[in-house]
Amino acid sequence: MNDPFFSGKTAVITGAGGTLCSAIARHLAAQGTRVALLGRTPASLEQVAADIRSAGGTALTVACDVTDPASVERARAAVVAEFGVPWFLINGAGGNQTEAITTSVQFDPAEIADDKPAGLRGFFNLDPEKVDDVIRTNTLGTIIPSQVFGRDMAAQHRGSILTFGSMTSYRPITRVPAYATAKTGMVSFTAWLAAYLAPAGIRVNGVAPGFFVNDRSRKILMNPDGSLSTRGQNVIHHTPLRRFGEAEELLGTVTWLLHDDQAKFVTGIMVPVDGGFLACPGV
Repeated sequence: MNDPFFSGKTAVITGAGGTLCSAIARHLAAQGTRVALLGRTPASLEQVAADIRSAGGTALTVACDVTDPASVERARAAVVAEFGVPWFLINGAGGNQTEAITTSVQFDPAEIADDKPAGLRGFFNLDPEKVDDVIRTNTLGTIIPSQVFGRDMAAQHRGSILTFGSMTSYRPITRVPAYATAKTGMVSFTAWLAAYLAPAGIRVNGVAPGFFVNDRSRKILMNPDGSLSTRGQNVIHHTPLRRFGEAEELLGTVTWLLHDDQAKFVTGIMVPVDGGFLACPGV
């Protein structure tokens, strides 16, 4: 059922070509929200925009690097010219890189040996530039859009900013030190920004998705034949609902947090949507 609260307002969504944020974009557009889709890959943005327009919605695509202030400023100019000042900012840009992920879950002496096996990547073999890139994308990639778009929102004394955490925001998930560092920081940043922007009439909250399957995670959680990998089995073992999440299952939490009537006294929180993962130690 359409909610008139979202009708006629503008939402800026970074990382809008991804599995979760594209679902959020389609959902908000179906509520009558004008949706500005930001991301690095125009082709994926155009596909989402085409879906929205074919369903009668309104969408604008803007190629943007969220870690580059000048790029985000150009995106802001395009959005404001077309749709006006946004009411919602969804900071969905993020992700990980293979060179910043270890292949082992704990130290292996072979990783520091002179004859290190090919393909073994321990903590001591991680590429610092890739680690930095992951941290920048997941932290500055939220901070910069919040500065650029939040300035206009603050001037109008209204709006809502959404950030993205992860299960690594709460637990040090193995193999992903850079991603875990960044997403842990998002919990603190969300609370900090919420307190800072409260006098500006802007609420700031976040969602922490559990294990949702997308093109990247599918290669980690599943084997080529579709069966669960060892890591996928471990995740399911720690998930009481015994399955991975579907993108549509994030929408209720997102729309509640964005809604100025339903969540008017809610700011500074990160809400896990995880099938019970955080509640289950696995033993």
